[in-house]
Amino acid sequence: MTRAEEPSRRILLTAVVAAAAGAASPAAASAADSTARPAKVLTTAPSKAPSGLVDNRFWTSYSDWCSGTAEGTRAVSGDRPGMVIATPVGRTDYPDPHTGKTAAWEYARWTSPVHRLAVPSAEVIASWNARTPAGTWLQVELGGTYSDGTDSPWYVMGRWAAGDQDIKRTSVDDQSDGRSSVWTDTFSIDDAASGLRLVSYRLRMTLYRKPGTKSTPTVWRLGAMGSDVPDRFTVPASTPGLARELAVPRYSQEIHAGQYPEYDNGGEAWCSPTSSQMIIEYWGRKPTAEDLAWVKPEYVDPQVCHAARFTYDYQYAGCGNWPFNAAYAATYEDLQGVVTRLRSLTDLETLIAAGIPAITSQSFLESELTGAGYGTAGHLMTVIGFTADGDVIANDPFSPSNDAVRRVYQRREWENIWLRTKRYNASGNVVSGTGGVCYLYFPAHPTAGQLEALAEVGIR
Repeated sequence: MTRAEEPSRRILLTAVVAAAAGAASPAAASAADSTARPAKVLTTAPSKAPSGLVDNRFWTSYSDWCSGTAEGTRAVSGDRPGMVIATPVGRTDYPDPHTGKTAAWEYARWTSPVHRLAVPSAEVIASWNARTPAGTWLQVELGGTYSDGTDSPWYVMGRWAAGDQDIKRTSVDDQSDGRSSVWTDTFSIDDAASGLRLVSYRLRMTLYRKPGTKSTPTVWRLGAMGSDVPDRFTVPASTPGLARELAVPRYSQEIHAGQYPEYDNGGEAWCSPTSSQMIIEYWGRKPTAEDLAWVKPEYVDPQVCHAARFTYDYQYAGCGNWPFNAAYAATYEDLQGVVTRLRSLTDLETLIAAGIPAITSQSFLESELTGAGYGTAGHLMTVIGFTADGDVIANDPFSPSNDAVRRVYQRREWENIWLRTKRYNASGNVVSGTGGVCYLYFPAHPTAGQLEALAEVGIR
């Protein structure tokens, strides 16, 4: 979202207190479980939190998949371990709210061990990497325990398929127990000032397929980022430590204005998928000609249209669902994607030094970012490097042409608008900031240096 005067639902996520009650579920099988409290079973140790404000935990290895509770799923070993349907444990009907059609599906389920958060968290964002062939899809849920010892409901964090022919990928609105809520893709404590936090959670992945078929989703990565970033209008300045620029393709969202308005009003609001496509192609992947056959031949950079279509969240009515973008990136061969938070530009320098660009989320007034030429309630950019003076080199998709996408922004200004959690809008009202949110896309088999850099920022 880059329109200066249009309120962003993304920025409202941590500012609004929900009045709605009850957790939604996709079908009869999950509906019966949606008010159940997560049982305290197998437990994992807290993960390393490099900033003291963020906890990342992802399940990716064969032993990880064997550690959870399997109901009809099977762990798969090999070059890229995963989880698949072995024997379905039930059948259910799913009424798709975005098509009006009801279809029957059989399903299997995997539930993670309890993860104790190293950082009792005010927010949690799940992300996943999977392949969903035609006739399959998946749902991710989160349920946890609060700091007062009570439990949350099971919350739906996303219903997702790589394609859009079987179901329409969607977040679920109106999920709250009066203490926490899910805002599109983010679990959030309703009143963080009360001191209530989530201290542990489990993730539940349900895999669906058409009855009687042998198709199955394959899940390679499932996890979440928990965080407790304090309210702050400014952050300490970091010291420049790197001068390097990565050769990342440049794409403008603006040249797609008016194209395919059914996907969030066309290119004007496509900052997230445009940024995603830049990094996907940096890693040498892109859609095939067959993939792009649906795009009008007169449209340049059809892969950007493709990214918008296949990141689109039909409930949010936009392409800015963070986990959906990470999941889209991971549909390309041997790529992974996660959503996390970082602590400073030093973390971004660590990644850039290892050859890993990042997509960052920020909001600002025009006067707060010299050279941007616009203000925004929420916008994604691709950080590709740093100048000798430490300033940020960003591929900014809100540019009039591909040639104009590369920008250099002042380090101190850019760091503050990205990492703060509170800011003043054009009306002088206090609104939320994103607190260092970013997407990271990287190879399924990183180099030793890339593994070290990812571990340094808390990703394993």
